[in-house]
Amino acid sequence: MNQPEIRVLVVDDDFRVAEIHSSYVEKVPGFTVLGCVHTAAAARRALVELPVDLLLLDVYLPDESGLSLLRDLRATGGHPLDVIVVTAARDAVSITEAVQAGAISYLVKPFGYTVLRDRLEAYCRMRQELARVARVGGADQAGVDQVFAALRPSGSGVLPKNLAPETMSLIRGVLTMADGPLGVGEVAAGAGVSQATARRYLTHLVERGQATMRLRYGSAGRPEHLYSLASRAPAS
Repeated sequence: MNQPEIRVLVVDDDFRVAEIHSSYVEKVPGFTVLGCVHTAAAARRALVELPVDLLLLDVYLPDESGLSLLRDLRATGGHPLDVIVVTAARDAVSITEAVQAGAISYLVKPFGYTVLRDRLEAYCRMRQELARVARVGGADQAGVDQVFAALRPSGSGVLPKNLAPETMSLIRGVLTMADGPLGVGEVAAGAGVSQATARRYLTHLVERGQATMRLRYGSAGRPEHLYSLASRAPAS
């Protein structure tokens, strides 16, 4: 079943920047922009009228700080939405307040399309993980870790020194070609590496939100860990 579109409201005091960010969002599959507003007051009105899932929120608004607006939204509890702070503010106080108010991400202006795309795709993966947890009635610690790991952008950072790009490509290739989730042994055999090596790379992919892991319980013994690329994760 196709996931419903994630509905976005862009809040930025700069009309031109708001239009640019709106165009970025519209290019990402699975997202749609419900509108652009340029003041905190306009944002409050829009949130009453529109079914917004995600707010792209600037800090420097002409009538009120975006962080003040975010704190009020959290305090009232009337708007069950997520917020990505999008701002030129780089100071520790702003960053701390955004984290404490529950922002799921913080983007420093200026940035290009790929940066926002990666954050939106990570957010989408997080929602998918939460939906999976809801379907199965809860999560163990590994499942909780997957929810939070999903928020990490796939393209961010470089591989740790103990992981080689060539081996990572092999591991990802095995997962890509698979018809379904694979165990560590199957991944190791397909990539021509040891199970310990395969497990190290698979753990990294899960931690970065690029793969998902679930448990398969047999009649006896320890459950088997099964891995899929995040975009190929099974429905249940």
